[in-house]
Amino acid sequence: MPLSGEVCVVTGACGFLGGKLVRLLLEEEKLTEIRLLDKNIRPELIQSLEGCRGEAKLSVFEGDIRDSELLKSLCRGVSLVFHTASLIDVTGAIAYSKLHEVNVKGTQLLLEACMQENVASFIYTSSIEVAGPNHHGDPIINGNEDTEYLACLKFPYSQSKKEAERLCLNAQGEMLQNGGRLATCALRPMYIYGEGCRFTLGHMRDGIRNGDVLLRTSKPEAKVNPVYVGNVALAHLQAARALRDPEKRSVVGGNFYYISDDTPPVSYSDFNHAVLSPLGFSIQERPSLPFSILYIICFLMEVLKAVLYPILRFTPPLNRQLLIMLNTPFTFSYQKAKQDLGYAPRYDWAEARKRTTDWLASVLPRERERINAK
Repeated sequence: MPLSGEVCVVTGACGFLGGKLVRLLLEEEKLTEIRLLDKNIRPELIQSLEGCRGEAKLSVFEGDIRDSELLKSLCRGVSLVFHTASLIDVTGAIAYSKLHEVNVKGTQLLLEACMQENVASFIYTSSIEVAGPNHHGDPIINGNEDTEYLACLKFPYSQSKKEAERLCLNAQGEMLQNGGRLATCALRPMYIYGEGCRFTLGHMRDGIRNGDVLLRTSKPEAKVNPVYVGNVALAHLQAARALRDPEKRSVVGGNFYYISDDTPPVSYSDFNHAVLSPLGFSIQERPSLPFSILYIICFLMEVLKAVLYPILRFTPPLNRQLLIMLNTPFTFSYQKAKQDLGYAPRYDWAEARKRTTDWLASVLPRERERINAK
């Protein structure tokens, strides 16, 4: 059901996914207003949205997700919230206390504001990392929402996302001030790639430093299913439409959905090669060291980090949990999202790959110059 006439909020609106979602909403829906919340508003992004906003009003709120008064003002008169804002940390560089403050406490405060201000629908951007992989590296091939798996999450980031997702789903059916009920759902995208992805950009930079040879950190058989950012944004829109439909609302509310697309299952390292090989990058045939040796090195580095913590703070580029994540087959189907939300990927692998590679090509000269100047 279309979102015509609605007033909605997008948190993390200037982020990698948030910016794509705002643009999609402007292009495909006749919304009355979109309120953009971000801690760091990017004027160039806001200006670029002006050309596609039509009659919709764009309201900018620059501030912290932990500011409860700001959140109440943000949610006043709103019917729908997309909560994409999050601190992302895969190396352990950010203290758990800060991750909890932003990812968990921020979500709780936003949900409370929604209930106080009579927001009808809440969509949370979760992560594949709330599912695993676990510290044993147990694989999942083509899993779904009913797949049983003992996660045993070790990453502070993964733990914070899992807690925030639980808050979101537990808020399903909560009473609003006007007597209505809040409907919530959570989307669990796979590794998101596309134009603006800082992780792909980071791997390209490492490749430049290594003479245009990409470092291999994952075994070829450790296949995952990356998902293009444009398809993830579309899944959010489809979830919002489903929550507005009285018949689908009761089916979707309180549930989580895995979001993938038709990108071929591939290891993380081979995915980087797939989008960078047209630009002349090659890849190592095998990791520099066997997995078992890398695991021991990661363990020793974590011990050293803990010992030196009171005196010196440093973050190893690789830790055991990240090593396991990079080397565990972990793929999921989007069929439940297709069934309940009406989600179907809009961008196939060929187009998604081309868009990503074209973006990388556009920034490659600047990155080469910056790195070679050092």
